[in-house]
Amino acid sequence: MQTASTALNIEHRGLLAVLPRRVPPRATRSELTDKLSAKSPKMREIATLVGRLSNSDVTVAILGETGSGKDVVAHALHDNGCRAAKPFVVFDCGAVPPNLVESELYGHERGAFTGAHADHQGAFERARGGTLFIDELGELPLELQPRLLRVLDNRLVRRVGGSREHQIDVRIVCATNRNLAQLVSEKKFREDLYFRLAAAVISLPPLRERKDDLPALLSRLLVELGRPEVDVPPETFEFLSAHAWPGNVRELRNTLDCALAFVDGCTLEPHHIRLMPSTCESPAMNELALGGRTLESLENVAISQTLALSHGNKLHAARVLGIAPSTLYEKLKRYGIA
Repeated sequence: MQTASTALNIEHRGLLAVLPRRVPPRATRSELTDKLSAKSPKMREIATLVGRLSNSDVTVAILGETGSGKDVVAHALHDNGCRAAKPFVVFDCGAVPPNLVESELYGHERGAFTGAHADHQGAFERARGGTLFIDELGELPLELQPRLLRVLDNRLVRRVGGSREHQIDVRIVCATNRNLAQLVSEKKFREDLYFRLAAAVISLPPLRERKDDLPALLSRLLVELGRPEVDVPPETFEFLSAHAWPGNVRELRNTLDCALAFVDGCTLEPHHIRLMPSTCESPAMNELALGGRTLESLENVAISQTLALSHGNKLHAARVLGIAPSTLYEKLKRYGIA
């Protein structure tokens, strides 16, 4: 049985087809580092860890700030392993209303509740043979955590309103931007579930701590955005490197997507770039961002500015920030933002 010390010692610092599907060849270390845009020492270490964990069924917890690329790592763990030809199913705890979590995770039988007009497969069943990625794990309501723990322990799922249990064969990868250890101490997350999920931990660094990865990230994002021919000169790179990127890789992608709308030729210039007001509204703001402001102070300003730009619409602000509404409400209370 896994103990707390075991989990902590493993922590790294750092549609169905008729014909059989061929399992893709395992990526080389170089291919994996390219996929993760891993040029900085921290990310190269993580690429090595992902390579070692990919062909294992061990549960992996991916920790990191909002927008830091946790979904990219989860996909890499799946695509580089023996389950790559099977489904990769995402369940976002922060995007599902609490009263629908069990139905969406475990499925339901027809007539189980009002509106259940047909049988419904849950995420565990849809991921059979593949990987279930449980995102925003820290948003899972406390009262729903015991059942998840039981399913993980006995690998049996019973649909809501059902009487039969189904054996599941899935690999579990979860992710959160919350401090689970702190949530455990605050009695907001079960300790036994915490250690059950944290068999191996991958801690992703924020973008401000991996500026060496910017060139590779920009190249990858330009391809994803359909503009691989665009050149990024040194002065633009320097301008981008000076930003604190509180929204991490997601903010970089959104900023680049917007900037490309102003590029007529094939060169991305600094004046094409519109950075978030949170760190670029004034020279004083820039100086604070470059002078090592704490994450909390940057987050406070980013939330305040985004809420103002959203005219007080909290749901819209949460979508812009890339966080669950419940997370936004908690941060508004923490920082005393009206």
